[in-house]
Amino acid sequence: MTRTALLSLVALATCADRARAAEPNFARDVVPALTKLGCNAGNCHGSFKGRGEFRLSLLGFDPAADYDAIVVESRGRRVFTAAPDKSLLLMKGTGQIAHGGQKRMPVDSEAYRVVRDWIARGVRRADWPTVTKLDVSAADITLKPGETRDLMVKATWSDGTTQDATKLALYETNRAPVATVAATGRIEARGPGRAAITVRYMGQVAAVLTTVPFGAAQDFTFPAANLIDTHLVTEWKKLGLLPGKLSSDEDFLRRVSLDLIGTLPTPDEIRRFLADPDSKKRAKLIDALLDRAEYADYWSIKWSDLLRAHRKHLGEKGLASFNDWLRQSLRDNRSLDKLVRELLTAQGNLFTNGPAAFYFVDRLPDELGETTAQVFLGVRLQCAKCHHHPFEVWTQDDYHGMAAFFPRVKRKDTGENGQFGGAQSIRLDSEGTWKHPTTGKTVAPQVLGGKALKLDDPADPRAALADWIVAKDNPYFARNVANRYWGYLFGRGLVESLDDIRATNPATFPALLDALAADFAKSNYDLKHLLRTVCNSRAYQLACDLKPARDADGEFVTHRRPRPMPAEALLDAVCDATGVPEMFEKMPPGTRAIALPDPAVTSYFLDVFGRPRRISACECERGGRPDLTQVLHLMNGDALNKKITSEQGRIAKALAAKKTDDEVIEELYLATFSRKPTDADRKLVKAHLASAPSRREGLEDLLWALLNSAEFVFNR
Repeated sequence: MTRTALLSLVALATCADRARAAEPNFARDVVPALTKLGCNAGNCHGSFKGRGEFRLSLLGFDPAADYDAIVVESRGRRVFTAAPDKSLLLMKGTGQIAHGGQKRMPVDSEAYRVVRDWIARGVRRADWPTVTKLDVSAADITLKPGETRDLMVKATWSDGTTQDATKLALYETNRAPVATVAATGRIEARGPGRAAITVRYMGQVAAVLTTVPFGAAQDFTFPAANLIDTHLVTEWKKLGLLPGKLSSDEDFLRRVSLDLIGTLPTPDEIRRFLADPDSKKRAKLIDALLDRAEYADYWSIKWSDLLRAHRKHLGEKGLASFNDWLRQSLRDNRSLDKLVRELLTAQGNLFTNGPAAFYFVDRLPDELGETTAQVFLGVRLQCAKCHHHPFEVWTQDDYHGMAAFFPRVKRKDTGENGQFGGAQSIRLDSEGTWKHPTTGKTVAPQVLGGKALKLDDPADPRAALADWIVAKDNPYFARNVANRYWGYLFGRGLVESLDDIRATNPATFPALLDALAADFAKSNYDLKHLLRTVCNSRAYQLACDLKPARDADGEFVTHRRPRPMPAEALLDAVCDATGVPEMFEKMPPGTRAIALPDPAVTSYFLDVFGRPRRISACECERGGRPDLTQVLHLMNGDALNKKITSEQGRIAKALAAKKTDDEVIEELYLATFSRKPTDADRKLVKAHLASAPSRREGLEDLLWALLNSAEFVFNR
């Protein structure tokens, strides 16, 4: 062969390669084009039932199924290779034939060219590459109002090729008043605050945190107590915000007591704290509160809510066993990783091994996988059960890989769910598999983003799951707990909602959350250390501001954001203020609301004020918003009136002790507001007492008014 002939063959081969390279790939070119047009969105053909007898996978997450839907189904009438422009897919998309979705694809558009070219070249099936990585030109940007920034998006495919996906990616903002984003990826700043711009492309997601400052950075002095304050100072300057002033000793004492033990300080405790000249008394108070018995009672409520401990699942004995284990663990300050291991790998008799309760609430492997992810990782996997998660990278394979850890878990009981005293137990069977509902194949246990375990491994797969969850390099566990506890103490999480940690829902302060999580992990998951760190920060101790000039909802932690007390803490506070304990059915006298075992204990008050029924593992189940029913119950409820007027109550005892008006007034203010009355308060109250029918009625009216005030009901 001559050199000329060889060169000709090389040239022909090169041209053929270029032609093949230019040929649209269904998964890489056609599906993204349809996704950008919204054809496979949830409100169109990507819905569960599709539209007009034409169904596509949601956002193109299953190209193989989409190919069959377009090319094979409906007798192949959706594409016409001999005359591509006459294809039903294009005729409807361009509006030439009646289409419920109206005109989506102009004839002169790039999407039309890609789809038409693919049809003209014979609707080749080719391969199904997937996007493995999404690179966005910026992850954190700062813009002034009116400024814009164009994003650039690059996709890396499983076959090693890269693609400029800027025009094909989907963009969305979570806060349009702060920043908007166009279909082209152009961000425009609107008003002060922070917005997350979501970028989605073929199963991969990213977020761009967009900051629009409230004004120019200002100089201020803020003595940093720990890592929390250090990070916040940097963020406040970036946002052009100023922190508020430090809270008073009275406000701090009330706040930290409610937050750590769900209990108001007594008048005597308040007087001692206010009289203490020690400059470190706040730190010492935090330590003292964490050592009190009420700490274990109060925080066991939160974990019992998440784990949905209820006698309807566990029976009376099982519930007692679980509660004893949980309270003792919190009392001893056992590290959280040990608690999680005990729960996930539990075996044996529920009546003697409390952690076994974990397997009597959810009983199906997929339910256990969902609960494990949401409670311990802050990841909501539910959406991935039927299709690729629309806001995360999780697929059906990830969902069912988590479920596959639990099929070998077996329960044994008397057949009456233990309600007649029969023992219930958990054991690990030697066999048990989980089938993928779509493919029908056996699914191997697989942690999120990790490798699958061997199906024939005789070891307990739950142990491998527990090892991964509590590993120091797990990107979810420590961040999840740090975020939840931050939310419990501040009224909102760094990530909101508390149990929805994902790339497209970034933290208000990402670096702070990472630092707090790393510190928590370094402490070997010491929950008291985490609480101590947050409560000792100056940011936590800032004063409440009801009318802030900026940061109105307290998102940026420049001031304290008041919030309603949890139902149990509020009921105990009412009892402490009136001096009359609540009597709960079938519970020992003196039982406090924060020590109740489950919601089956009857209490109209607790139900009205948002006690969760423990049906869902979602943080949202606990009611947190005041409503008219609550107001009416406090103002007109007979139960509260009886406590106020009781002969065993605070007012009756004060009168019997012959205390002066000033003494009684001060005691009532300390017992409710945790502060002494101001001169204006005293003047107003004394004027009221002078006009009351009797001294006792006047004092009872005063206590009623204090208990119905926002200053009492809210933790400020």
